Amino acid sequence: METIELLKTLTSTYGVSGSEEAAAAVARDLLKPYVDEVRIDNRGSVIGTANGTGPKILLDAHLDQCGYIVTSINDRGFLKFSRCGGMDERVASGLPVTVLGKKPIFGIISSIPPHLAKEEDEGKVKKEEDLCIDTGLTKEECESLITLGDRIVPNYKFEKLLGNQICSGAFDDRSCVAIILKALETLKACGVKPNLSVHFTVQEEVNGQAAKNDAFASGADEAIILDVSFAKTPGCKDEGTGIMGKGPMIGIAPVLDNEIFAKLKDLATKNNIPYQVEVMNGDTGTHADEVIMTKSGIKTGMISLPLKFMHTPVEVIDTEDFDNCVKLLCEFIKSEGGNK
Repeated sequence: METIELLKTLTSTYGVSGSEEAAAAVARDLLKPYVDEVRIDNRGSVIGTANGTGPKILLDAHLDQCGYIVTSINDRGFLKFSRCGGMDERVASGLPVTVLGKKPIFGIISSIPPHLAKEEDEGKVKKEEDLCIDTGLTKEECESLITLGDRIVPNYKFEKLLGNQICSGAFDDRSCVAIILKALETLKACGVKPNLSVHFTVQEEVNGQAAKNDAFASGADEAIILDVSFAKTPGCKDEGTGIMGKGPMIGIAPVLDNEIFAKLKDLATKNNIPYQVEVMNGDTGTHADEVIMTKSGIKTGMISLPLKFMHTPVEVIDTEDFDNCVKLLCEFIKSEGGNK
């Protein structure tokens, strides 16, 4: 499958944290051609195993996306909700959404017209407890279609921008699921047979604990975590952000393995793959933090894809960065084993 079509397929299926079943089914089917065994585990993660040569490498990208969860229905039929994952609360007011009830239901998060807003609230971000979702239904109609705990997703559309950039919701982290799939496709075409445990993991946006469970059962010798990271946009500091179009961000942090970091940099240099170094001064805020604590510890490295406008319905990535992440991951896997 071509990259654009793969990304469209992965992002078009909803999978808010704790309710990833539909996204997991799609990812499982896409993974099947490249592994010897694939299953969905007790937590709902997709787990694939490829029996090849060399140390067992765990590859992890998370399946879930940020959204909302229904908490109550008031007497006038308005839905109260909370964030499920770290949706940017600054974009909530006036946002079109889909409530994933017994059938998908269109709704709009409320917005008080500026003419009616209190003077002291002018220019302030509305807290979710002060907002509600209007579906146009009565309370009785809502209760027949919507159950407390149903997930809600912001409406988004897959779009091409000028140049190499593309926009969609759920690129965090389905774009990295796609990177792993494209890397496996490349390795298979080359006749490379590595020893892999591939995890498309659930619930990263709410606690990350599923990754620890999955890594424990993997028997992996080392791991590469793939996630998105912050691309520089106007108003962002240079420190802690990558530049879109300048290649994958290779992570260095106290919790990450220094040898894997050095090896990724060396492989990028030898293979003319542009890269950036991402410095973190403690934990990474990704599944790396859970994987490194599994059993007696798994040597872990990180490759991140620069992304703009994280945790909004308009996340943006660069397809050239995507391709270079695929190349770097392939080179690392080949360097560890996987004889033809």
